[in-house]
Amino acid sequence: MTQQDQGLTTVWGAASHQGRRRTLNEDGYLATGRVFFVADGMGGHEAGEVASAEALAALSALTEVDQVEPALVEAYLELAQKRIRAIETDSGNAPGTTLTGVLLDEREDVPYWLFVNVGDSRTYMLSGGVLAQVSVDHSEVQELVDAGTITMDEARRHPRRNVITRALGAQEGVRADFRYIPVALHDRVLVCSDGLTGELTDDQITTILLEQPDPERAAAFLVDAAIQAGGRDNITVVVIDVTGVDHETLGSSTAPRPGTEPDEDTLPREEHEARSQGV
Repeated sequence: MTQQDQGLTTVWGAASHQGRRRTLNEDGYLATGRVFFVADGMGGHEAGEVASAEALAALSALTEVDQVEPALVEAYLELAQKRIRAIETDSGNAPGTTLTGVLLDEREDVPYWLFVNVGDSRTYMLSGGVLAQVSVDHSEVQELVDAGTITMDEARRHPRRNVITRALGAQEGVRADFRYIPVALHDRVLVCSDGLTGELTDDQITTILLEQPDPERAAAFLVDAAIQAGGRDNITVVVIDVTGVDHETLGSSTAPRPGTEPDEDTLPREEHEARSQGV
C-alpha cells in the first residue's frame, strides 16, 4: 500500500504465517501510512493471540493522531497492558505479547522515525545497502551478549534464546524503549516477529530485502524463506519504504543513522525522557 502525507510518501507490505509446527498464529500486525507494529503473543491456547490483538487494537488509536510523542505512545501501551491483564485464562496464568514497530513523526518540521520496542521481536533499518537492528532484544541471551559471556552467533543456538525479560501483560510496570532517527529518502524498515529472525540470519534477510524492491513481495519472500528454513514459530513481517520526501522537510544529510549514535536504551531513564521530549 502507498500513502502520501505532508510531503512524505511511504509504501508498505506485510505477510504473516503460522509456520510449519504451529496450528495457531499468535502474531498480529498493524500497518498504516504512519504506524507500523508487529505483536507476538505468548500463551498458545492460553490466549496469546488475544493478547497480541488487544495490544494492536489499543495502539490503533495512534493512526488518528497528527503529532506523536513517546509519552502518548506510553499512554496507549498502558491501556494495552490493562486490557491484556484482564484476559481470563483457564489456568489463571496471564498471557502476554511482545511489541515492536515504528511511527512516523515530525520534530521541528523534520520527519523522524520513532521506534518502539518491548520484548524480542525486532525492527531493522536498511540504509545504503546496510541492514542495522534498531531495536534491542529484551531477552536473557541479549543480556549475556551485552555482558560478553556469549557471542551473537552463540545466542542464536543458546537453549534459553526464547526467554524474554519484558512483555506486555506478562509483567507489571513494563516500559518500552524509544529511539528517534531522521527519515531519509530510500529508507527501508523491517518490522518482524522472532519467527523470522529465529530462522534467517541478518545476511539472508539483507539479501532478500535488496533483491525484492516491492515491499509486498519482500515481505512474502521473507516469510516463505523462514518457512523453508524450518518455520518452527509464527512468522510476521512488515516492510516499509520511503519513496518520496519533500526536500524542505528532509533534514540534514549528516543526521546520524543507526549505529552512529548512542542507543537510547543505554541512557538513564531521566536522560532518555529528556531527549524524547526534545529537552
